[in-house]
Order: sequence, then structure tokens, then C-alpha cells
Amino acid sequence: MSLLFVAALVMQARSNAAPVRAPLPPTAVAVDSLIRGGESHFANLWQLTFGGENAEAYWSGDGTRLILQATRAGYPCDQEFVLDLRTGDLDRVSTGTGRTTCGYFYDHDRRILFSSTHLASDSCPPTPDHSQGYVWPVSEGYDVFTAKADGSGITRLTNSPGYDAESTVSVDGKRIVFTSVRDGDLEIYTMNVDGTDVKRLTHEPGYDGGPFFSRDGKWIVYRAQHPADSALADYRALLARHLVRPSQMDLWVMRADGSGKRRVTHDPGASFAPYFTPDGKSILYSSNRDNPRGRNFDLFLVPVGGGTPQRVTTDESFDGFPMFSPDGRWLAFCSNRGAAVRGETNLFIAEWRR
Repeated sequence: MSLLFVAALVMQARSNAAPVRAPLPPTAVAVDSLIRGGESHFANLWQLTFGGENAEAYWSGDGTRLILQATRAGYPCDQEFVLDLRTGDLDRVSTGTGRTTCGYFYDHDRRILFSSTHLASDSCPPTPDHSQGYVWPVSEGYDVFTAKADGSGITRLTNSPGYDAESTVSVDGKRIVFTSVRDGDLEIYTMNVDGTDVKRLTHEPGYDGGPFFSRDGKWIVYRAQHPADSALADYRALLARHLVRPSQMDLWVMRADGSGKRRVTHDPGASFAPYFTPDGKSILYSSNRDNPRGRNFDLFLVPVGGGTPQRVTTDESFDGFPMFSPDGRWLAFCSNRGAAVRGETNLFIAEWRR
């Protein structure tokens, strides 16, 4: 059999193959018109939510569901919802009280993880006073909880004073990485999925948080702000009031045991929401590096070893919280693009073109 004949058979097989089906709910709307100039990694784009605040949408291991934090009628504070991509059903899985953040699937999608203030108060935590500039709350009532995937059987995993949040799970489902102020500063810790064997990984003064494991579980990528002198005094004064000023943050990586810390980005402004690409060679993240004083955050790619970031999105609003599907073909992210009401944040899925 000649090589030309074999090549022809392969091409014919490919042409006869069924088209790749995007993991989209029936309610998704194709919005290729919202792909901006220069967004060459997006082959196609779909919008999954329409209105309100929808953020931090993370895939289940089988790629059929997303867990996200969102505001909905009757829930003025972020609650955790699971969007079934097969049916379009959107079900609340947190308690409905307090405020939640950072939902994540694990245990073969049988369980979820999230942080919540519902034990501290049924009400929303206080809104930060922005007269002192743009600040984030790190509310002291947050703890990390686990539950069945439908939200039943909720169990508290952390029980220390202050802020415990920003938790995600290794792909093998054995270790949770999270951010806590239990030792007086915002540091990164790991623990078993039952809450035992807590280990502190960072020790530098300043904010270390937002961690994610690499797919092989050997590395952790995170955001960090290590101020000095007057900036450190400002950081500590704000933290005493359960606030941080996220105006300057860079991305770092470390081994899963906390060794080998290395700064990856050296950008002006704030870089956050890092996530490893499926091959583990690069990091996709959100940053306002092109306008450090502005609110126009875009997605960027940077090699894990460092280098010049490549801009992925160009919309003149917010793009953030990227996460690749388990098969690496689809990217879920949140954006202000195309908003019917200024400032609303919606969930999108893009077909990723390498």
C-alpha cells in the first residue's frame, strides 16, 4: 500500500468523522459576533448566562457541568450554582444564605467544594468602603465546605478564625489547596480532602492566594502581592479591617510541597485567576497590565518559565476566570462583553484554537 494511498484514507476518514460537539446547554447562544479583532485563539464563541453577576465557572471532571458563583433573584449575594450543560438546568447547591465563592468539583464529580460565610451570618457580608480606593473584602466569616454534588450533606472543613477560601482540588482528588489568614497573613495551605494534615506553603509578607494545581499535581500556580515599606504597612492596615488592595499582583509557581517558588510575571497592574494550559507549559490568566489603573482586564498567555505575555482577548471590558475543559478543547471564562446592562458579567465558552 503506497504512502499516498494511506494519506488519502486518513483524509477521507477525517472528512467522514462526526463534527465535534461543543458541550453546550440548549439555552446557549452563538455569539461569534462578540469575538473581537485579534482574538485568534477563539474559533467559536457561545454565551451561557444573560444578566447579573456570574463568575468563577469551573468544569466538572467529565466536562458535562460547570459550577459557578452567581447572583439570582432572591439571592443578592453570590451563591453556588451548577449548570448542567446537557439540559441547561441551573440548580443552587449552596445554602442560599451568606456569600459564597470558589466552587469546585472533585471525587469523580460526586462532591463539590466551596467557601461560604453562611455560618457567620445569614446576611451578606458588609460591602467594602471604596472611599479608600479599590479594595477586595477578605471577610472573616469564610470557611471551606464540602457537599454532595446536589448540595446535600454539607460538611465544614475549616474552623479557624478569619478567612478560609479560594480553595481548589488536585486532579487526583487527594489534596485541597486554599488561602487562609489563620496565621495572621494571607497564605496558601494544602490539606487532605477531609480537612486533615494542613500544611502551610507560603511565608512571605503579603497576599498569596488564588491557587490552582497543575494537571499532574506537581505544581501550584498562584497570585501574589509582596509589598515592602509603606506599602506593607498599608497592606497590614487594610488586612486588619479584612480588606486587600489588589492593585499590584503577579503570578508565581511553586512545587506542590511549597518548594521552588518562582515569579512568572513582572507586569504592572494586577494579574490574577491563573490556570495552567492542558499541556502544562503555559499559564492563562487575567490582567490589566496594558492599563494598570484601569478596569479593562484581558486574558493573557505566558510560558511557565516566564517571558513576554501574549494577549488572548481584546474586548474593552473585563475578561477573567479562564478554565479549560478536561479535554482541553473548550475554554470557559467570564466577561462583560456584550452586556445588556453596563457591568454585568456573563459566562462564555470558546472553542479553543491553539
